[in-house]
Amino acid sequence: MPITPTKKIWMDGTLVDWDDAKVHVLTHTLHYGSGVFEGIRAYPTDRGAAVFRLREHMVRLHQSASMLLIDVPFTVDELCDATLDVIRESGLDSCYVRPLVFLGYGEMGLNPLPCPVNVAIACWPWGAYLGDEGKQHGVRMQVSSWRRMDPNINPSAAKGVGIYVNSQLAKVEAVKAGYDEAIMLNTHGFVAECTGENIYIVRNGDIITPPLAAGALDGITRDAIRTIAKDQGISFREENILRSDLYIADEAFLSGTAAEVVPVRSVDDRVIGEPGPITKMIQETYEGAVRGQVDQYKDWLTYVE
Repeated sequence: MPITPTKKIWMDGTLVDWDDAKVHVLTHTLHYGSGVFEGIRAYPTDRGAAVFRLREHMVRLHQSASMLLIDVPFTVDELCDATLDVIRESGLDSCYVRPLVFLGYGEMGLNPLPCPVNVAIACWPWGAYLGDEGKQHGVRMQVSSWRRMDPNINPSAAKGVGIYVNSQLAKVEAVKAGYDEAIMLNTHGFVAECTGENIYIVRNGDIITPPLAAGALDGITRDAIRTIAKDQGISFREENILRSDLYIADEAFLSGTAAEVVPVRSVDDRVIGEPGPITKMIQETYEGAVRGQVDQYKDWLTYVE
């Protein structure tokens, strides 16, 4: 999806013009992939733009960096403030925000420890990641031939820059085969997650999602869905899911900051169908919550002004 430039990008404590936000070609992360990032969204509300679960995202950014032995030179509070500054400068009331921690110019080689650590935060307008049609009627999924990496190969709990090569391979395979998105199994054959989303099935009125031990990212949207489900009296549990469980699910859906909540229409050409009642309820409640329309979830929002 093309990026629409905005006014400023925050880089290491300074707001710089969009076109001046550049790095050297010998930037360490460009060569070796050691860096971490987050995806965050801001939404329009009756009080202006609000960022969904901003602090939780910045805490996870620090945790990801810690797993890769990267010392982030800014605190969580400083990064939260910087995010609000970038959004204010953009003038947008709805946008996607990308914080990035990367190893900069000055060192080369496989030992990253001497490298300078740089941080950037950008935002831009971004619509439905898997398309408006997908959000309304569901997406077509393919179980990928590429396996989700074992956590002892790469820390799958970290949102690491280079780690997402694994997801890109699965995504490209699915798109070239005519599907919208891919589902990745772990090395034991259980469902882990999608290329950039957590996945859920509905069976006998219960929501089931893979456990973190299966390779699923500890999604912030995933946590919101757990809360919404429990508040609605719906059982939400973590349990290993087989590929065949996807084929016979009563309902299925995905979640992620970029994708939001998206129904699954089919998996490997096994039709699940139009979005079911539980999927619709989760989707509608989530979309209301991020826009400040659900009082009990207003503490999930950080208002820009």
